[in-house]
Amino acid sequence: MGDKVLVSKEDGVLRLAFNRPEKKNALDRETYLILVDALERAGGDPGVSAVVFCGAGGDFTAGNDLADFRDFLDTPGDFPALIFVRALARFEKPMVAAVAGDAIGVGTTMLFHCDLVHAAPEARLRMPFIDLGLVPEAGASLLVPQRLGMARASQYLLLGEPFSGEEAHRLGVVNGLAPAERVLDSAMTAARALAAKPAEAVRATRRLLRGDPAALVARIDEEAALFAKALASPETRARLAAFFAR
Repeated sequence: MGDKVLVSKEDGVLRLAFNRPEKKNALDRETYLILVDALERAGGDPGVSAVVFCGAGGDFTAGNDLADFRDFLDTPGDFPALIFVRALARFEKPMVAAVAGDAIGVGTTMLFHCDLVHAAPEARLRMPFIDLGLVPEAGASLLVPQRLGMARASQYLLLGEPFSGEEAHRLGVVNGLAPAERVLDSAMTAARALAAKPAEAVRATRRLLRGDPAALVARIDEEAALFAKALASPETRARLAAFFAR
């Protein structure tokens, strides 16, 4: 599927490893398209009962490759990052994440779509959209206050404050903590346990827990429209130019 995502399958678990360690596993257009294709295939593959996301080289992901933001202005509806987060919202099988190092932007927001998250205590989570003059994505404006309450959502989305894997565990975003070198093993153990359960019962229970994804997808699309508008603003263009100049 391409070197930017390492794909493997064992014991009914599909593992998708972000593989741009020199870029802290930032997700670019090609990476998103590989991930979308992998999820589509997994959804129709009876041999896949769970999916694990992880990162190569010590980080989960630094989030969206900022160079790709320029393309969003031309075709926002076709922007692969948007297609990816829609795919997360609609995916019907369990998803597990193994988080070490940096989990920035979509690296944090995608965790709210996962059923189980295992993290290193010192992992660094952050949703700094507002610092670039942008708005949240992946339905975070809906999911984060639902999970954390309005006070914490404001702290992490308005102020963009970072928080650790240990704090994420205390807040209920993370299910289990493990040392960075063992966090993938921990997540894989959880995924194998899910894969060993009766598949239809797992999927039905998951649907009951999450409800109709239509409202979530509608919020994702609302965020995307505001995101595109923000990207076109002089303030955000200036902030991105300053970033690229560094």
